[in-house]
Amino acid sequence: MTLQVYHVDAFADEIFKGNPARVCPLDEWLNDRTMQNIASEYNVSETAFFVQEETGYRIRWFSPKKEVELCGHATIAAAFVLFNYVDESLQEVTFHSIGGDLKVTRGENTLTLVIEALMPVQDSEYLTLFNATIGEEPIQVYKGLDYILIYDKEETIRNIKPRFDALKSIDLRGICITAKGDEKDFVYRFFAPKLGIDEDYITGSACTSLAPLWGKILQKKALASKQLSQRGSNINCTLINDDQQVAISGNAVLFSKGEIYLP
Repeated sequence: MTLQVYHVDAFADEIFKGNPARVCPLDEWLNDRTMQNIASEYNVSETAFFVQEETGYRIRWFSPKKEVELCGHATIAAAFVLFNYVDESLQEVTFHSIGGDLKVTRGENTLTLVIEALMPVQDSEYLTLFNATIGEEPIQVYKGLDYILIYDKEETIRNIKPRFDALKSIDLRGICITAKGDEKDFVYRFFAPKLGIDEDYITGSACTSLAPLWGKILQKKALASKQLSQRGSNINCTLINDDQQVAISGNAVLFSKGEIYLP
């Protein structure tokens, strides 16, 4: 069996920026073990697989270690592949997933992902662990899809050096550290060592909680953010539909395409 595979840099305007994802369009699902092996072989933060259904496409995402319930950048990457290499007539697509329905629309120079907003709640269960492993005490800790730790300023976010081995014990997907930005509305970094990703380059799905949280703090609907990773880039977020959804905008570029050969 031969599969097409695309390497896409998502939330980027040029290659070697943003977050790399592998995208595999399928005619029908492979077994879970094979998809996990493919994702482990590529060893990027997520490999996306999608199959066409009657009402859109179903998408699944795999980290190097396990399947995940939501991934923003790999969804943007999958839409980019669909729009440019599978069905160029499409202007929007709805992906069905275990994390809910995700709509992506194509603009002239951007892709916009609309996703459910997930307002986190304050929580201090892991405060002692975070103090020890992050090295800086947060002002507040929130719990949602991930743990969100708010700090005093952008410089603090840039300088934090976590103990990734200890962070593998948390019960959620990852840890997001964030602060009000010097030039952006907010900045952040994202760690997911339990998924085999010490620090993610770009985490669009984190904005599902960061946007409503910072929107409430700053009293704004449209927010400009920056992920302060090695390949980080800007992500624009807009709260829509009575703050029940977040529109996350960015671009994507193709780095390579090839074939996977399965027995």
